[in-house]
Amino acid sequence: MSTLQVFENRVLRRIFGPKREDDGAWRKLHNDELKNLYSSPNIVRVIKSRRMRWAGHVARMDGTRGVEA
Repeated sequence: MSTLQVFENRVLRRIFGPKREDDGAWRKLHNDELKNLYSSPNIVRVIKSRRMRWAGHVARMDGTRGVEA
């Protein structure tokens, strides 16, 4: 698991908070429970796809135009 995914899970745990069991005990949400509660695409995949889209855009640019930073 990447550090970005770990960070995302930590943020989601703070947003959704702990879960109260039937016996009254509190516990943290597990990763699969977080995934069920928050059905978004994997953050790492989203970033990789956006990088590839950007790389394709840069590859299609003509050579006379410089890339601004």
